[in-house]
Amino acid sequence: MDIQNTIQTLREELNQHNYNYYVLDKPTISDFEFDLKLKQLQDLEDKYPEYFDENSPTQRVGGTITKNFQTVPHEHRMYSLDNSYSKEELSDWEKRIQKVLGDVPLEYTCELKYDGASISITYENGKLKRAVTRGDGFQGDDVTNNIKTIKSIPLKLKGNFPEKFDVRGEIILPFAGFEKMNQELMEIGELPYSNPRNTASGSLKLQDSAEVAKRPLDCLLYFLIGHKLPFNSQFDGLETARKWGFKVPKEAKLAHNLEEVFEFIDYWDIHRHNLPYETDGVVVKVNSFYFQDELGFTAKSPRWAIAYKFKSEQVSTKLSSISYQVGRTGAITPVANLEPVQLAGTIVKRASLHNADQIEKLDIRVGDTVFVEKGGEIIPKIIAVDFTKRNENSAPTKYITHCPECHTELVRGEGEANHYCPNFYGCPPQIIGRIQHYISRKAMDIEGLGGETVALLFNNGLVHNFADLYELTVEQILPLERMAQKSAENLVKGVKNSVNIPFERVLYAIGIRFVGETVAKKLAKHYKSIDALSQATLMDLVLVDEIGDRIAQSVIDFFENIENRIIIERLKSYGIQFEIVEKVNPNATNKLSGKTFVVSGVFEKYSRDDLKKAIEDNGGKVGSSISAKTDYVIAGDNMGPAKLEKANKLNVPIISEDDFMILINES
Repeated sequence: MDIQNTIQTLREELNQHNYNYYVLDKPTISDFEFDLKLKQLQDLEDKYPEYFDENSPTQRVGGTITKNFQTVPHEHRMYSLDNSYSKEELSDWEKRIQKVLGDVPLEYTCELKYDGASISITYENGKLKRAVTRGDGFQGDDVTNNIKTIKSIPLKLKGNFPEKFDVRGEIILPFAGFEKMNQELMEIGELPYSNPRNTASGSLKLQDSAEVAKRPLDCLLYFLIGHKLPFNSQFDGLETARKWGFKVPKEAKLAHNLEEVFEFIDYWDIHRHNLPYETDGVVVKVNSFYFQDELGFTAKSPRWAIAYKFKSEQVSTKLSSISYQVGRTGAITPVANLEPVQLAGTIVKRASLHNADQIEKLDIRVGDTVFVEKGGEIIPKIIAVDFTKRNENSAPTKYITHCPECHTELVRGEGEANHYCPNFYGCPPQIIGRIQHYISRKAMDIEGLGGETVALLFNNGLVHNFADLYELTVEQILPLERMAQKSAENLVKGVKNSVNIPFERVLYAIGIRFVGETVAKKLAKHYKSIDALSQATLMDLVLVDEIGDRIAQSVIDFFENIENRIIIERLKSYGIQFEIVEKVNPNATNKLSGKTFVVSGVFEKYSRDDLKKAIEDNGGKVGSSISAKTDYVIAGDNMGPAKLEKANKLNVPIISEDDFMILINES
């Protein structure tokens, strides 16, 4: 008997049966027969380990233990989607598209928006290579071992496929599987899971992949990305993915105009309740990849896609009390404490009241019956009061005048919606909040240190600001509650390793008001170091792309504060990176310094990405749209008519890819 051939034949058979059952929902053999074949393969693989294959069907049962999930960068960034809540907003979106593309006929791919956990899976030579969670869009956690246990995800592809590409999908937990899991928990006296979405997401980070394998998770594919893909549109991509072995929901539809998009939305707004899994809206994408390239991205989202969110579920409940929270910037947030109520799959006990103006506008009072919904199906909010049920003795809500934590009198700046506690360096929640922000994943991402531990360290007098973290010792930490030798060592090690975090994330981490991730990257790229940024004038800052007066003034205020400057100097002494470490590119020049280019059309010799990289490597800037500040448009075939018209109107020179190469090769 040819053992290797027998093993390979069994693997191919079992892969096909998995596909028939989990993707096509058309099994051709019984579960008993499948298990017999799987046992036969397992026995042969155990007996002949030289024929081991990490993508064998036997590997789907799990058993790998992952103590720490490695954080890895996405080769292709995972963007979030802009949301819309009305057909008027969709019409406005189409108008924005047509402003860029001109009056061209557009097709749209309509897909249901699945409520689960996003995943990016890389395939190389037809084999599953790596699976990474969405994370912050730039990087995520490697959960390959857990993903391999999900039967609807192919380990090996069928047909003809590119050498390397990524697929994007949503890991979901169908209602039937979720209910079965909860029934089993209740039978043994355990608390049931709250909702399918959170359970699916949490499953990806279980340490034992055998436990993941027991959960009836599914993966619904919605996008493919890579170089030289054998299709030119989103809808063709979905069709091709089906042939390769992926599970692509059959509900996806090609719409030839916005009216057909509206019909799709109207149909699924009613029929979504009959689906076997959660969905909270419809994703509409411009179908043509060429048009997608022309439209590009904003800082956070693709311009060529938008999510239409179905109207949120509403319930009524009683407002028991109002409490006030203090954020890391000192902002006061009023919180409604509610009688617990079931809403969109979760038990809701609290809801944000936003600010004093919102309380006054809705005339919200303790004891009222209020209507609650989930904003965007995520954050509960009070939308109205049922005045017919109001107690005649109720009194209007009086907003607090002093900080609930440190009792400092609150301030409210002109034009500000929120009240603030000005005791920036003495109010405990502000101090704890700033340290928690500093260690957070998108900032310094300090392993072994969580929000509760930060509060524990502060309350025990071990830290008063985030610079103090770098002086912590294992001996100081060990006496704290729930701290063992290993966890204390991991905390100190995690803090020490954070010196490798790049400058743009450090700048975000130190918590300058209004300086979020995107702004921090722009400032870091422009000023290169914290010293240069700290010396910038208001006028200098305002002249930086997309930095307005409010952000500029906040940066000035931050560096004028002596305590902030002391903390920065301390962090420098610990080795924190406060300047950009330039990657040395031997071919880089400054030939295009001060020049802005817009790339449009299809090119023969170079891809768009190659051209954009060449611009930046030579000191130039890539613009997303043509304006009076654009110096050149590099035009390929099928340049968008709207861009051509705008370039001519503004007298912006239009050059070819050959002209561009001559430009950068000139001495």
